[in-house]
Amino acid sequence: MRHLGDLPSLDGKRVVTRCDLNVPLDNGRITDDGRIVASVPTISRLVEQGAMVVVISHLGRPDGKTDEKYSLAPVAARLGELLKQDVFFASDTVGSEAHGAVKAMAPGAVVVLENLRFNAAETSKDASEREAFAAKLAEYGDFFVSDGFGVVHRKQASVYELAKLLPNAAGLLIEKELEVLTRLTTGAERPYVVVLGGSKVSDKLAVIDHLLPTVDKLLIGGGMLFTFLAAKGFKVGASLLEQDQIEVCREYLSRAEALGVEVVLPSDIVVASKFGADAETVVTKANEIEDTDFGASGLGLDIGPESAENFAKEIRDAKTVFWNGPMGVFEIAKFANGTRVIAEALTKVSGLSVVGGGDSAAAVRILGFEDSQFGHISTGGGASLEFLEGKSLPGIDVLA
Repeated sequence: MRHLGDLPSLDGKRVVTRCDLNVPLDNGRITDDGRIVASVPTISRLVEQGAMVVVISHLGRPDGKTDEKYSLAPVAARLGELLKQDVFFASDTVGSEAHGAVKAMAPGAVVVLENLRFNAAETSKDASEREAFAAKLAEYGDFFVSDGFGVVHRKQASVYELAKLLPNAAGLLIEKELEVLTRLTTGAERPYVVVLGGSKVSDKLAVIDHLLPTVDKLLIGGGMLFTFLAAKGFKVGASLLEQDQIEVCREYLSRAEALGVEVVLPSDIVVASKFGADAETVVTKANEIEDTDFGASGLGLDIGPESAENFAKEIRDAKTVFWNGPMGVFEIAKFANGTRVIAEALTKVSGLSVVGGGDSAAAVRILGFEDSQFGHISTGGGASLEFLEGKSLPGIDVLA
């Protein structure tokens, strides 16, 4: 894989830079600018080298149609604030305004083109359509820099086909992501603890399978914990349950025991009368969920305080920690404690602490933590997991 330092002089050259600026918006207001912040080091480096930087990205899922609510205009404005320079926004991607803006660029200038996914060819399953769209994007540059780690697990025109058409290199963000994630898979300092949450076991099966032989402890929270509890024979009420994964979880528990890996499940659960901020709640033992006043209709929506503290101790005592997936429905205050306690514990790790992107990254920011409090916050939830599953990432493989 080529790096920025492997490229020839970029002074006066146009560099098409694929970032992942897919940030959450609320009526045009950015609610989490983490991915924009993460793109700044690479863009700044290119600007310092005298390049003309053409930034391309997607935002949301507009299904190949122009949709104002998915416009990158507010993202371009925020990027300009972070770079402390003017950033021109082109309101199309391969139209006359984009071409005009790129043609008028001077060394050190930055232009952001409109949402790539307003063009159906960007994500088309037809390789020839992606290739044709990539060819239009390639007209903008002398070089291509890939820095959108959150999309490198996808074969999309701006990620894969474009890299084949121009001399390419990985940006600083991708370099950092790969360095950190590689440390999690080869020679991680021990004790090595992995914390998995989120809604579904099925989303995490491959990463459990790949990491189980390498970790010391696996802590399970979130909605997925109830399938593990069911695998141990516990009743889980109306909690999220993947019936077809119970036997799989049972097999993982047996396999972990054989490998000497401790799977730590919550000892207590926050059970609610319903899903909502106004729900009644009670804390009960993990094997007594249906013994509450809510009976079989009780919903487990967070790990209990005892479990949170137990998990936190395991995390603080570790030298390497990877966390992916919240412990409960953190968006609702009464079900956010488990996730908050785990996040706080990660800030106390003396070795490497990694927040694995996606909902986990959103959670730590919503709960008031700063990125700098953690060893690394990944910008790619899906890409991070696929890397840890040992899968090939097309957007990385093509950078050669």
